[in-house]
Amino acid sequence: MNDSVVSSPPYEKKEQRDNTPNFSATSKTSFLELVEQRAIALDQQVDTSFKPGRENISVSVIVAIPCYNEEVAVGSIVLRASRYADSVVVIDDGSHDNTQEVARLAGAKIIAHGRNLGKGAAIKTAFSYASEFNYDILVFIDGDGQHNPDEIPKLVAPILAGEADVVNGSRYLNGNGKNTPRYRRVGQMVLDSATKVNTGLNVTDTQSGFRAFAVHTAPAFRFHSHKYSIESEMLLDAAQNGLRIKEVEIGVRYDVGQPTYHPIHHGVRVLMTVLHDMELRRPLYYFVIPGLLFLTVGVTMGLGSLNALSQGEALDFVPTLLMVFITLVGVFMAFTGIILHSMSKLLHEFKKASTIPHR
Repeated sequence: MNDSVVSSPPYEKKEQRDNTPNFSATSKTSFLELVEQRAIALDQQVDTSFKPGRENISVSVIVAIPCYNEEVAVGSIVLRASRYADSVVVIDDGSHDNTQEVARLAGAKIIAHGRNLGKGAAIKTAFSYASEFNYDILVFIDGDGQHNPDEIPKLVAPILAGEADVVNGSRYLNGNGKNTPRYRRVGQMVLDSATKVNTGLNVTDTQSGFRAFAVHTAPAFRFHSHKYSIESEMLLDAAQNGLRIKEVEIGVRYDVGQPTYHPIHHGVRVLMTVLHDMELRRPLYYFVIPGLLFLTVGVTMGLGSLNALSQGEALDFVPTLLMVFITLVGVFMAFTGIILHSMSKLLHEFKKASTIPHR
């Protein structure tokens, strides 16, 4: 593997140079001791029962850690992840703190975005790097310390066994997630439901940031979303391209790190992105079902008006106009959904046919 220092994409192979900050030897030592103490503290507070060891992994594995102002925990994550990987790379997405310095001292390679581009851009950068240097498996783990790096072999195992192309670490598999704050779990359930409808996948944790990918799957992903809706988008892309997806149970801690975005604001934005994606990919859900609801309300109001008219009562103008409007909206939405569904099927068949090699 090439150990050259990498800057913001596009990648250019350069002479290796020393980017280490100007710390004295004593300060470097003490700083690394602090980082190692952080790793030991995390070891003692999380379940580390699954530790098969790096010797059981024969293919090349790279762990990527997207970071934005994660100087507190990233060093320990790098140190612990390096036990199970050939390389650890930190994608610093425009941090304003010492994330780069801490990660470099802990032994990670650094890819630095000049400004904050979002998690989706960081994931795209990691895939580009892993593909360029011919790694086989790419593992993503957040840099805030919520996930346990000792569970990396759990995620890698199904890919090694040829059982999956994408492995999703789930906090809620087998009824887990009881320590999840209630407001978070309610939001997660809404996002999970919307993503399941959009993708057709039965995934229990659609927003997990702890995942493993076979690197050859990179062309399947669009990377259109730059923010945290990237998790839902990647599941959709994986499903659309027929990738094999498997979930494994993982632990999580909520007593470390601070969310980059407010959970409610983040949840609403992810939900809106999923619904927007559903507009063309699942038009029957997006248009037809709401249209039928409008149509049902309109017809019910119409039957009431007809009943009143049959008894000799006069029709009120406003309710009658509202009934007609709701009925027309329902009919329009239902027909729009049916037409878009037919177009979506045609496009899918065309895309499928275009990928079949001609003899």
